[in-house]
This record gives sequence, structure tokens and C-alpha cells, in this order.
Amino acid sequence: MLTDNLAHRALFTLPPIRPSAETAPAVQALPEQKVVTGDKEVDAVFWLREVIKTGQAGPIATALDAAKQIKTPLKEIEQRYVDYVKRNSGGNPFAVMFSFGFADLEGLAKGSLEKVALVSEARARFEGETIFEDTPAEQFCEKALKRCKGFKSYFDNDKAQVAKRFRKHAELMPHTLDDCLHEIAYWGRLYVLRHAAGEWGDGIHEAIAREWFVQGLLSEIKPRDKAEALRVLDYAAQAESIEHDGMVAIARNLIASGGLPA
Repeated sequence: MLTDNLAHRALFTLPPIRPSAETAPAVQALPEQKVVTGDKEVDAVFWLREVIKTGQAGPIATALDAAKQIKTPLKEIEQRYVDYVKRNSGGNPFAVMFSFGFADLEGLAKGSLEKVALVSEARARFEGETIFEDTPAEQFCEKALKRCKGFKSYFDNDKAQVAKRFRKHAELMPHTLDDCLHEIAYWGRLYVLRHAAGEWGDGIHEAIAREWFVQGLLSEIKPRDKAEALRVLDYAAQAESIEHDGMVAIARNLIASGGLPA
């Protein structure tokens, strides 16, 4: 099949962003300056970190500017904080490990702003707490794998039986590699939005099994052209869930279609 499956695309698509939804985060009061370590410069950086964590663009920009006015190199201040944590945690390796990066205010700011943007998107796509309810795609996965022989969890199951169940629903099977990438992106974005919106685990096991099944199709479905093949290769190169054997299988599938038009 050389055309995208529109029914499949419709199911594995997030709700549209509601234009009237309130997406701007509420303005927060700046955190109070506190004596945390007794080292004035360390405590100053500690407070700048708390300001950045509010996710407010204006205060974040001010905090980053303020950090530039500190004469002592931030790396030196970070080492003093690490030493403080070592002394006060009894050398707890986990406490010490999490104290590294203390002075990376730019990285903290980037992450804070990204989280605010994700929270805003989650609120715009899902009303109230509905983001934590099963989506139609998840309901489909649960139904498809209901009483599936050998299915206990996403990591303990009979993969052949799982594939058989999903293939029974031909109307919702990906037709193209782009369909596969579309669905994989759906699961990834849903996961990211849920984690930004609140506490969330891995998700339902049936949905994870589906995502892995579709990922496996990247080594079966033939690319329509070189551009599609390259999109798959770009995805596979950065996908942490694809192991060596899976990467080889995908590469073989793409190479076997080397005669495709540009």
C-alpha cells in the first residue's frame, strides 16, 4: 500500500489545540531569598535557581542577567555547593551526584521554559484532568489485546500473539513508514505532555506494546522514496528504544529498497 492510512492517522492524533483555551501560566510571586548554606554566593545562585524554576520568562531573563554580574566563576561556586552537600549528607553519593550542574543556570532556564510550554500545550489540548484518561488510541490497544494469550505486560508477552492481534485490525494498521513515524510521534508527545502536566508513569502496557510493535514495522514496510527512508533513518538514529539488532533490521529494509526514486 503506497498511500497513508487516513483512518490510522485520525486515531493516533492528539486533540487539536483549543484557540480559546487559557494557556498562559499564572503569574507567581518570586521565591523568598533564604539562607541555605551560609555562603552568600552559593545562596545567591540557589535563589536564582528558584526564580528560574518558576518558569516565568521575565524573571528568568533577569535571573540570567544577574548571574552574569557575579564575579566569582559559577563553576567555582558550584564546587563549593558540592562540598557543602558532601559535608551535610555524610557523603551520600546520590545527594552529591544531584548537586552537580548546580551552576548550569542556562540549562535550567531552557528546561523550565520548555516545561511551561508543554504544560500550556497540555491544557490547550485536554480539558481539566482528561489528559490522564485513556485516549481513544489507548482504548483501542486495550481492546485489541484483551485476553491476549501470553500478554502479561509490555516487557513480558508473546510478541507473535501481540502482532497477530494488532494485525487483525487491518483498518488501523500503518500503510507506510510515514504512518509508523506518525504513530510513534503520537505516543511520544502524549507521554511528554502527561509528564509535564503531573505525575505519570510509563502508561498502560497495551499502548507500550503497540508502540514497540509499530516500531518493528520500520524493518518491514518498504519506503516509498529516499526522503521517507531518510526520515526513518533519522528517527532510528536518535531512538533510545531501538537496540543494535533492531537498527540492523531497519537498515537492511531501507538498503534493500535502494533502487527507489529520489
